[in-house]
Amino acid sequence: MDQPDLFGEIIPAGADVAGVDEAGRGPLAGAVYAAAVILDPSRPIAGLADSKALKAQTREALAAEIKAHALSWCIASASVAEIDSMNILRATMLAMQRAVQGLAQAPRVALVDGNQAPHLACTVQTVIKGDAKVPAISAASILAKTARDADLLRLHAEYPQYAFDQHKGYGTALHLSRLREHGPCPEHRRSFAPIKAFGQAA
Repeated sequence: MDQPDLFGEIIPAGADVAGVDEAGRGPLAGAVYAAAVILDPSRPIAGLADSKALKAQTREALAAEIKAHALSWCIASASVAEIDSMNILRATMLAMQRAVQGLAQAPRVALVDGNQAPHLACTVQTVIKGDAKVPAISAASILAKTARDADLLRLHAEYPQYAFDQHKGYGTALHLSRLREHGPCPEHRRSFAPIKAFGQAA
């Protein structure tokens, strides 16, 4: 059943509607991730919310539940090389396209968080703050965030000097201090201004 949002806009819902969201547009390192989720109306998942508002342990538990109960889900990414070659916005749209195209079930409508959306074969509707308002987008937000966090833990194992496990690639004081000490690694986004200041990756 379609449901009006807080501003009276009709937001589609149902077994042919996918929620789409991204994680990792702002960090200075690592791939940008996106996820697409088609929830099963007959198997609602309690506790879905914007991934940023959830504790890590809660996100992980919900991610497992989403993967177990959703009608279809897919997680995709765009690499650092793609981010640097086409810019972060285009790379984010590419990751979203890959996520929707990877769904086992083709959606009739894709609800995308924010005000910018990729070109898709189905109808696309953007929803401002959709990750907090639309369960399918919340689910996509959780899958994208947990997948990216897992990838940053992998990068931490490879490049422990940057403490990726603590800041997940964002431009925190800790991250910037490690960059000043060690310079960038191949997983840093060289097209981003703070990384350009350090020159080429080691």
